[in-house]
Amino acid sequence: MAFQLRLNGTPRSVGDLAPTTTLLDWLRSQGLTGSKEGCAEGDCGACTVALLDRGAPGGPTWRAVCSCILLLPQVADQDVVTVEGLAVGDQLHPAQQALVEALGSQCGYCTPGFVMSLFEASYRRDLDCRWKKDDQICGNLCRCTGYRPIREALDAVAGSLPKDRFQASLEQPAPKAAPLRVQAEGARFDRPTSAEALWDILDEGPARILGGATDLGLDVTQRHARFDRLVDLGALPGMRELRVTEGRVVVGAGMLLADLERACETLLPALTRMLRFFGSRQIKNRATVGGNLCNASPIGDLAPVMLALDAEAVLRSRAGDRRVPMADFFTGYRQTALRSGEILARLEIPRPPDDAWVSSYKVSKRRELDISAVSAAFLVLTDKAGRCRKVRLAYGGMAATPARARHAEAALLGQPWDAGAVQSACVALLRDFTPMDDQRASAWFRNTVATNLLRGFFEECTGGSSPTLPQRPTATVLPGESA
Repeated sequence: MAFQLRLNGTPRSVGDLAPTTTLLDWLRSQGLTGSKEGCAEGDCGACTVALLDRGAPGGPTWRAVCSCILLLPQVADQDVVTVEGLAVGDQLHPAQQALVEALGSQCGYCTPGFVMSLFEASYRRDLDCRWKKDDQICGNLCRCTGYRPIREALDAVAGSLPKDRFQASLEQPAPKAAPLRVQAEGARFDRPTSAEALWDILDEGPARILGGATDLGLDVTQRHARFDRLVDLGALPGMRELRVTEGRVVVGAGMLLADLERACETLLPALTRMLRFFGSRQIKNRATVGGNLCNASPIGDLAPVMLALDAEAVLRSRAGDRRVPMADFFTGYRQTALRSGEILARLEIPRPPDDAWVSSYKVSKRRELDISAVSAAFLVLTDKAGRCRKVRLAYGGMAATPARARHAEAALLGQPWDAGAVQSACVALLRDFTPMDDQRASAWFRNTVATNLLRGFFEECTGGSSPTLPQRPTATVLPGESA
């Protein structure tokens, strides 16, 4: 079945292509070769394009995304803009003009991707500090190392809100989402728009469930995987909700990580702290809460935070909802408590008391766009006497699943929150996990880092409040700039 999308403002029809065709491959087959393939895994940003997201919590917005790991049917009925669609005749878009004036183009290979990231920045209203600007372009790799003029161009356009046709597009009413089925080359892609339609589709047999497909896209581009049936949850109502009830934060499984990061800055700072270095802006503009958790990777960065905060997963099927504590959600290596015909609908996260010590940590070989060697999230609540009355110590990268360090928790429970008790917990922690050696880290390194993170958490807590990330820039600070 053919479907349509709006490409650079013009309706285009697509048909008879495998559902695993990437947006980038299709764009280049249409002669739009400004978008480049560099890494084919969403790391370098050369393939960046912009999507008009009409379902964003704060209203419609433009989002820079990696087209190399985005499946073409996922953008059905959506507005896609590439670097070729920005200028009007000889009049460049402000993002393009800024790069020209700052001399921000070197060899030019990365330039179209940077332009599209600057394009998104032009329409953002929240780029109010240095690290957010760094985050905006951290997913774009300049192989010529010409970052200073590129960053100057970003400073020139960030939050400028040009009064143009792209801004006008944000003010237009959103069309109603339509169900979609694409069948070609022995594969099928479904995008239901109601729960009943979803249950009917899942009743037909096993299918791979899609959130943002930032991980599944790698299966396609790196492992050349084929999928007989794909089901995209992106058009289901309510999947991107965020509600704050008495003492709890309710997060829809379809919420994009970029939106979660912004929303939880004050609600759940430990979660925002982990998301800060989760991935690039392009990845966070597509990746979902449910996708990260249901992927069940032992190094998934959201899982330790959800474990430490005692989050509860709400699983939904035709039979109704059932609740599973996050501590019981991961049942084995890349396995979850989800049953056949079930989806993760939402997370319910208790807000920690104001006097709780809470933080999260990610240790990787590089700061940006890297997989964790070890990640962790901690919560400690003390009584009036200074003794630990609630302890949650959760780790990723230490076992086949993200897990709590039960022996270490027991060593702290009821003890004074002091250096001696923390040292005893570190000794007990070595009984909790038997990590493996792999290309990211040795078992010795993981054990050492895991204990040092707990020690570091205690040291940070001696400052009088839960630790927060400093507002440090990613790149070298220019003269006259503050960190």
